[in-house]
Amino acid sequence: MQKITAVLLSLPLAWITSVLAENHWSYKGDTAPEHWGNLNAQWFFCNQGQYQSPIDIRDPVTGNLPPLNLYLSSPAGSITHNGHTIHITVEEGNSVALDRQHWQLKQFHFHAPSENYINGQRFPLEVHFVHANSKDEGMVVAVMLVAGQANPALEMVLNALPQRQHHSAALPPNVSFASLFPQDKHYYRFSGSLTTPPCTEGIIWLVMKQPVEASQMQLSRITQALRNANSRPLQPLHGRQITE
Repeated sequence: MQKITAVLLSLPLAWITSVLAENHWSYKGDTAPEHWGNLNAQWFFCNQGQYQSPIDIRDPVTGNLPPLNLYLSSPAGSITHNGHTIHITVEEGNSVALDRQHWQLKQFHFHAPSENYINGQRFPLEVHFVHANSKDEGMVVAVMLVAGQANPALEMVLNALPQRQHHSAALPPNVSFASLFPQDKHYYRFSGSLTTPPCTEGIIWLVMKQPVEASQMQLSRITQALRNANSRPLQPLHGRQITE
């Protein structure tokens, strides 16, 4: 998988860049996804890439993938609405074991409705947990949310969210990410990209098979907080293989 460079492809900085250049891209009008690749020469992957995300996950190949091993020990850092998503920075100490190495969780954020589909089904909300390894390679764990029981972690996130965009607030130290992950840790795996500019490819995607519940009120609150749908349209597979 290609290496993520410090300037453009650093995952922890990807959303900070979005804050500084909030008017440079959006999800509608002249700066909508279909125009991203024309807005900045460095975003050429957005309209020229062959391994773009999101996708509709269909017909996976059996690869006997082991359940995901999560290590969640450190509290969240801060929360902000950066103009594109609700973004939560994370303290060091949370990681995923994959491919005989640990991938550190850097941040997570929300897309409503979901960007990825599973067998043609779209979900009310999708959470992207963005990770990087020691080589600055990227991996995203995606979790789908559906209406059901109230979710404790999502409730704390919503209660801590500042009322104004681009203002940050600290999350309570007792926030646990555990309820944002399903009990069944099996997943689909494929190679993809960032779903926002610069649409960098070479990202490992793990989409959890089992969705997580949140109350309808919580789903409505986060959708209202986002103000506008923030989902990139589905991208062609171009012969990519999806493994389960």
